[in-house]
Amino acid sequence: MTDPTLSSIFNAGAAHLHEHDSHGHAHEHAHAHAGTASHDHAGAAIPHIEDIVPHRGTMLLLDAVRSYDTTSLTAHATVHADAWYADQDGAMPAWIGVELMAQAIAAHEGLLSMREGNPARPGVLLGARRYEARVTVFPRNALLRIHAKEVLRSEDGTGAYDCTIEHGNQLFASAVVKVYQPHDFEAFIKESYRP
Repeated sequence: MTDPTLSSIFNAGAAHLHEHDSHGHAHEHAHAHAGTASHDHAGAAIPHIEDIVPHRGTMLLLDAVRSYDTTSLTAHATVHADAWYADQDGAMPAWIGVELMAQAIAAHEGLLSMREGNPARPGVLLGARRYEARVTVFPRNALLRIHAKEVLRSEDGTGAYDCTIEHGNQLFASAVVKVYQPHDFEAFIKESYRP
């Protein structure tokens, strides 16, 4: 059984389509983080990140969801030099990339649930397979692009996402992240803590 103390809790979620250019590629708009909302292809506003995921305060690492559809999501996160994770150069250690990926998955699940008119269902991070960081740190003030694409969803609540973290045109990290959304989260937690 998974130890929930080592797991990241995520929400479940409203799908909209990416905007596409004339070549069929997904397109993202740059924005200032100061409360600027993104919009889907039909012009509907994408909710602010605080309305999608349960993370708050210093544990909320994502700035915003930039685009999403029924199987994928792209979010942005800024590396803040004064954050709890920052090293002496104001950089983010690359191992935090797994949490960035987990929060992007939480946002995707949350938006899908919201689209269906349901409340977000909590879940847990089961682990990451083949987490490969091509850098040791994400640089100070970098605007990171986190992309999560669903590759597995089963009836029992397990799922997997192929995730990447990029800065500009450079791939910083990639992994397949496994998650679990139990149908009865409270019972799952009680069972997990039973001796």
